[in-house]
Amino acid sequence: MESHGRGIMPESADAARLAVLIDADNASAKHIERLLAEIAKYGTASVRRAYGDWTSSQLASWKSELLENSVQPIQQFSYTTGKNATDSALIIDAMDLLHAGHLDGFCLVSSDSDFTRLAARIREQGLTVYGFGQRKTPKPFVAACSTFVYVENLEEPKAPPVGSETSSLKKDKRLTALLKEAVDAASADDGWAHLGAVGSNLSRLASDFDSRTWGYSKLMDLMRAHPDYQVDSRPAGDGKSSNAYVRRR
Repeated sequence: MESHGRGIMPESADAARLAVLIDADNASAKHIERLLAEIAKYGTASVRRAYGDWTSSQLASWKSELLENSVQPIQQFSYTTGKNATDSALIIDAMDLLHAGHLDGFCLVSSDSDFTRLAARIREQGLTVYGFGQRKTPKPFVAACSTFVYVENLEEPKAPPVGSETSSLKKDKRLTALLKEAVDAASADDGWAHLGAVGSNLSRLASDFDSRTWGYSKLMDLMRAHPDYQVDSRPAGDGKSSNAYVRRR
């Protein structure tokens, strides 16, 4: 199954055991249902925990969402003003879970750069780290994750550009550079590249690459809309399905 510009999902994705650790002080409860649906594409959320001071009225909107989505609230009192005890509690639990050795990956839900080192440490152990946060999330944390999803992309999708408006894709310098490098690295002598390989390259080049950022639900749709690329569908060997290929014009 093709994901949002992240290549082809592995067949064993539904077997991956994931820990979902939510910094409730730094995340919105309104995204939880869509967030868990997104996480289900990567594996099974075996551990679901949300950290915060649940005696605080600021987290009131979370309480019903926790019950409905089977997320365990972890109480952490704020001992000192200006010190984030929630972050420390989440990091300690993450390291305990990491060393227990029962998981295949972690989902860190926060826009806080304090989790940058945690994400890097988990990846050093060979596990996958999925980050979820707002577009304001500092780049070091985004880059430390294997894959980073902006929660804004989980909301109602914006309409993709049409007609002459697709020229705006060409004006996006970061997008243009990423697509060029990903396609060139996957292309054969004739210039054509398998779309799945392009998606995998994009994931390695930028952990936050997501075609939904530009209004397209799939990488194929984004590539078709970009003026610099041509997409072709070819029959697969089984005669029942097709493979997509892309090349620069």
